[in-house]
Amino acid sequence: MGRSQSHRGPDGTRHTTAVDGHAVLAMNSLRIVDAEADFGPYVHPGTGLALTFNGEIYNYRAVAASWDIPLAPGETDAHLVLRIWARLGPAALDLLDGMFALAVYDPRDQKLFLARDRLGEKPLYWRTEGTALAFASEVSALLGFGPAPVVVRPEMLAVETPLGVTTPFEGIQLLAPATVLAFDITTGDVDQHAWWCLEDVHPWAGDGEDYNAALDTFSGTLTEQVPARVPRGDFALLLSGGLDSCLLAYLMRPPVCVTVRYPGQDRLDESAIAATVAQDIGAELVIVEPGIDDLRSALPHITTALDYPMGNASTLSEYMAYRAVADLGIRVVVGGLGPDEFLMGYARHAFSLFGPDASLAAGLEAYRPLAAKLFHPADEPLQPAEKMTRLILRGPDPDGRIHDLAADALRRADGDLSRALTLTELATAWRPLVMTSDKLASAFSLERRSPYLAQDLVELAYQLPAHFKIRHPAEGKRILRDTARALGLPREIWNSREKLGFASPVPTWLTGPLASWADYQIRAALADAPAALRPLLQGGLTHRGRWDRTRMQALMAAAWLADQPVPASA
Repeated sequence: MGRSQSHRGPDGTRHTTAVDGHAVLAMNSLRIVDAEADFGPYVHPGTGLALTFNGEIYNYRAVAASWDIPLAPGETDAHLVLRIWARLGPAALDLLDGMFALAVYDPRDQKLFLARDRLGEKPLYWRTEGTALAFASEVSALLGFGPAPVVVRPEMLAVETPLGVTTPFEGIQLLAPATVLAFDITTGDVDQHAWWCLEDVHPWAGDGEDYNAALDTFSGTLTEQVPARVPRGDFALLLSGGLDSCLLAYLMRPPVCVTVRYPGQDRLDESAIAATVAQDIGAELVIVEPGIDDLRSALPHITTALDYPMGNASTLSEYMAYRAVADLGIRVVVGGLGPDEFLMGYARHAFSLFGPDASLAAGLEAYRPLAAKLFHPADEPLQPAEKMTRLILRGPDPDGRIHDLAADALRRADGDLSRALTLTELATAWRPLVMTSDKLASAFSLERRSPYLAQDLVELAYQLPAHFKIRHPAEGKRILRDTARALGLPREIWNSREKLGFASPVPTWLTGPLASWADYQIRAALADAPAALRPLLQGGLTHRGRWDRTRMQALMAAAWLADQPVPASA
């Protein structure tokens, strides 16, 4: 199982048997913190605790100093985790600021613990078979552990990806973010609980009208936390030309920036801004230009790397950018995930908060098809949960699960709509974004970092009142824009209204030059597809608007089904 994921840690794979012989842990090492670091798994000499670890703890030296834990040359954040766990057990997780998926076996009470970071940056799948439990960073590593028929989850049609802890493989689960699982090997019992909850963070304690005080706090937190994510060696920044990645460029000063543009697609081209930023900070700019042949050749690798289809408008762009970074021999890549979800950066947030008419009049005319989801024939007002549901759905939701998630988010946010929107994002669209980033980067043996997901930043953003995040429908992420302006970034960065990211013309290709190829792939998959997946595949045969993602999702589903070694369940 360990070697099947060796691309995640090409420096070395090692297996370790626990001192009592009841557990075997494996770890693939990608040396980032220390090029001479020992390979894991790691064993604590005093207790026999065994640890396997995937990720990065950014505050590990501070934690070591606070708890008087010595770290010898060649020892890294993983050694800190092992030693602090030996003292505190799962309570040690509260001290860690970073991204991680880890497993600790404690021979003293014969329990295996699995845990994930707060926002699920690092994946961790698990399954049981009889009295045994197996876990891995990728589903593919668990398929040989026992039968796992394909099961099509309804939400794969509703929001393009499974939700919660489910996967499209029967018996294989994804450990939820900020969750610790305890497996008692003597009884086979499994216990899970959340070790951190965003909604437990109290609203902004300051004066709701004192925006400048909040701006000072936010700017200070940002300029402290983001540079702490700068690796010691070379790294690359995914620089789209938008606010989020440009601000990271000025705060982190990467030696290399990578941007993606598509020839002939001027509307999607932000490379001029990227070039200006790269020149300002003295970075090398690498421009990647994917073409239609790249999509055809990359699709099988993308599908394999993701384990199963996930909805993400930037999948091809990210894949090609990571490949370019790997070709440069760089091991760490940084991206700007987070501000859109926590600071109201999506058009659907504006439509929910201000309504469709005001948002369209304010400059979001390009999103009229999205706004149309909120128009009611009887002109009756929609409830907030219904608005959020309609705006995030990309397909049918016959069981009303997405609506239930939105309603639950409103309840957990005590009725605060902006916080509820963040919680709804985390329960739906967030999973494919963060998982795509990790899985595609790992396919090229890269470590992906997302500095905006620092705990202090995330909790502060969630605390803020809505008008600190967005005051004008076309200008979300207000406090981030004002921070960029205060730091002296060029006006064209903080004053830009349109969000592009690494958007691609793939939907246009699939109804144009690649139409016949896409139709053939989808029709071939329909012949043996389970009944539950056929609506998605059949929908992909319809040529819709130029930005519609249905055909791409159907194409990914077709490639995924063709790659499955096990029969599909209906």
